[in-house]
Amino acid sequence: MSTPRPRLDRERVVEAAIELADARGLAAASMRAVADSLGVTPMALYKHVADRSQLVDEMLDHVLASTPDAPGTADWRGAVRARILATRARLRGHGWAREAIETRERATPRVLAHMDALMDAMFAGGLSADLVHHAMHALSTRMWGFTRDVLPTPSLPDDPDERSAAVAGYAAQYPAIIRMATTAPGAGEACDEDTEFDFALDLLLDGVDRLHRAGWRSGR
Repeated sequence: MSTPRPRLDRERVVEAAIELADARGLAAASMRAVADSLGVTPMALYKHVADRSQLVDEMLDHVLASTPDAPGTADWRGAVRARILATRARLRGHGWAREAIETRERATPRVLAHMDALMDAMFAGGLSADLVHHAMHALSTRMWGFTRDVLPTPSLPDDPDERSAAVAGYAAQYPAIIRMATTAPGAGEACDEDTEFDFALDLLLDGVDRLHRAGWRSGR
């Protein structure tokens, strides 16, 4: 006697899609692939999600739902920082989440709730709506715990002589880049992404706090 198949519902569909995306990327979580992983036809999924776009929305909200709340604090800057870092930690295990966030055509309920919580912390700290508006634009994707990287620099040849010649050529054309790359602490080593993220986040929050204390207003 065969074991009855577990009842299909939206949560099960979303969790199956997340498993596929975690293993092989967002593109792998197609409606057909999710249906195959659940042992059903693709049409069976449409009883629970309207289309793949809604499926990705649901996947993102499912992940964000388990983001722990940042500890309460009277310091707006600390509250915002803690929430962003908690979100960064939660999304770290889901490499597809960044692409999902960047390609959504509308904000999901959990996305809106995260943004609302950040703005609420700023308002609680006494920031004006004017400054909160500009601060959210400045945070941009950092509110989700990631940043857009600069364009990658050219890789150097493995051959020592060719490598030396390439560095000399770059030094003549781009002296400031070479100066930074050869004299900054840790030059030649891979950048610590967490350190770089924290630096940029703190720089932004410190700047917003300074403007708040100075009574800044936009020129509108």
